[in-house]
Amino acid sequence: MSLKKIFKIICLLAILTGCAQNTALLGPAYTLAKSGNVYQASLTYSSDQAITKMTGKSTGQNIKEILIPKKDDTEFQKMVKKRIKETRKKLKLTN
Repeated sequence: MSLKKIFKIICLLAILTGCAQNTALLGPAYTLAKSGNVYQASLTYSSDQAITKMTGKSTGQNIKEILIPKKDDTEFQKMVKKRIKETRKKLKLTN
């Protein structure tokens, strides 16, 4: 089997199952398939796993938490978070 075929199967499985654990491998698998750079793919995967282990949340959950406005945010931080939310609404990425 070719690497492209294996990658397509992995993507299809991840989409159909909706399992977050499988999607953690998508980025590194794509990097490996596209560039062949094993070091970069393994660094991406291991850093994601380290963040998940340290915080107890996935990378996506951490990003969502960061985007929630807080009382002690500076005006710049509030403006950036507001712009990100507006852009996500325009792109329909609110989930």
